[in-house]
Amino acid sequence: MWRISLAALGIVFGDIGTSPLYAFRECFVAGHGATPTAENLIGAASLIIWSLILIVSVKYVTLVLKLDNKGEGGILALAALIRGSRLAEGLRDKKWIFVAGMLGAALIYADGMITPAISVLSAVEGITVARPELREFVIPLAMAIIFLLFKIQHFGTRLVGKLFGPVILLWFLVLGCIGLVWVIRYPEVLAAINPLKGVMFLIREKEHALVILAAVFLSVTGGEALYADLGHFSARSIKLAWNVVVLPGLALNYLGQAALVSHQADVSHSFYNLVHPVLVLPLTLLATCAAIIASQALISGAYSLTSQAMLLGCIPRMRLLYTSQTEKGHVYLPSVNWFLMISCMFLIYYYRSSSNLAAAYGIAISLTMIVTTILLYQASRSVWKWSNTRAFIVTVIFFAVDGGFLVANGLKVMQGGWFPLLIASVIIFIMGTWRWGRERLSIRMEKQLLPAQMLIDDLEKKNVHRVSGTGFYLCGKTGGIPLALLHNLKHNQVLHERVILLHVETLDSSHSSPDERCDISPLGMGFYLMHLRFGFAESPNVPNALREHLTGDVRYEPNKSTFFLGRETYAFGKNIPAWGRFRIAIFAWMTRNATPATAYFSLPPSRVVELGAQVTL
Repeated sequence: MWRISLAALGIVFGDIGTSPLYAFRECFVAGHGATPTAENLIGAASLIIWSLILIVSVKYVTLVLKLDNKGEGGILALAALIRGSRLAEGLRDKKWIFVAGMLGAALIYADGMITPAISVLSAVEGITVARPELREFVIPLAMAIIFLLFKIQHFGTRLVGKLFGPVILLWFLVLGCIGLVWVIRYPEVLAAINPLKGVMFLIREKEHALVILAAVFLSVTGGEALYADLGHFSARSIKLAWNVVVLPGLALNYLGQAALVSHQADVSHSFYNLVHPVLVLPLTLLATCAAIIASQALISGAYSLTSQAMLLGCIPRMRLLYTSQTEKGHVYLPSVNWFLMISCMFLIYYYRSSSNLAAAYGIAISLTMIVTTILLYQASRSVWKWSNTRAFIVTVIFFAVDGGFLVANGLKVMQGGWFPLLIASVIIFIMGTWRWGRERLSIRMEKQLLPAQMLIDDLEKKNVHRVSGTGFYLCGKTGGIPLALLHNLKHNQVLHERVILLHVETLDSSHSSPDERCDISPLGMGFYLMHLRFGFAESPNVPNALREHLTGDVRYEPNKSTFFLGRETYAFGKNIPAWGRFRIAIFAWMTRNATPATAYFSLPPSRVVELGAQVTL
């Protein structure tokens, strides 16, 4: 458990661990921040510490981490868990729950672009404290680090975690130690443990209250990654790392910065001034390493969310690589990796400094936390069976905290916060268009499907040539005859001696249980209807599943089996408005560029036959 917790440090907590680089100073930004008096500094430290306790310790670590979907976490997994619980009770499915999950996932993608950029840039800027003449090298160096960070992602979560874990452990120990020195020197700063100090700070600085709250929120960014990375590590290991290492290190450092600035007026470099000037450069190097690792939490979370979104039918199929032989949650998606890398480089080049990026940072995360709170209420009722009163009280408390931060971060929209909202909107549009197109296609295909029994009855009257072997035809849930089979029969006038109509389904749970994984039923005339079910965290390897389950009279023989797939092209129906035509065009483009079903289902290419058809949408 300690080894796993050490790896979790390197993957999960790097983002929130680098917040001391910029969060405290942003409360007192010249021109529109609070005045750095001794009382105000203690108040800022109090707000930050209690935000960490309420949002991370109570909301995420104590409550949300318990809502694992058979070991998988993330906002999409949470939405699927709630839907599954409701359907199991016979309750009506609420579509908005899954839409909320999609919104949260889109916002985390946007966050995943900004987090590496601001973390690396803020750390590299530390070299200008000791060597101001190196300022022109900050942007190129930050970009080079971003490139190297994404370059090593293909090695996988476990190896990256083993590499990063000891560095982040050292980072938190240093955070705690350099802060503790100043806390011991000026113990009056411990008054920040009283939450009223933070409340009084906001009252005194009511003109700057929203700016202060937006800055305080920077200290908890990365908290949402705890849940997104649950599929990579157990809840117990994440809790252990947070309670023993992360929270104490963060609290001591913020207290130390408050103590330092209250006796040395310079707040612009409140973090690096914690150490002697001789130690600034080594601390900068360590901070740069920590910042590189800080990005890992959101990067790994983006991989998990993409994998879940793909298997839950929210986005087209992509190339997905499993980087562990034992842990199914360890995934790597090359296309997502390089997309995030290019986005991060663009942000560094466009915003130029961590202060400018801080203006855009936070709005997406605060919205994500609001969505999580809403889903937490639904989960407490559907999964935990809480009373409505208990669930409502808990939700109102978290909603008040999250809502305050959301309003505060709303000020950033015109200052740069529009960018993550724009990215999230594009991702939501892509997800919505894909689901809309798939539903529309499913309806059209169902209308054209021939009932299986009708074809079987017709075959009994005709003498159709049957050849040895088994033909697998992918079909819909109802088991209607797919167009690929009808085209094959029409043009080739031949069928295999065994025809299996195969439906592959992705469940709302992360893993399918043995009793629901497969069922097969005979239809007559050598026809069978087979259902294969996979969890959204499982690799849908169809040949392996067939080897496992086709062991009776109907066996899976790789050299005597052929998989028939349909490849559709799309045409516009009559009276389709311009917006509908645009969405259909986008859907068709995504379909053309999706990973082929042959690779997605791990089908042997030499045993696959594709038959085309045009479908009017």
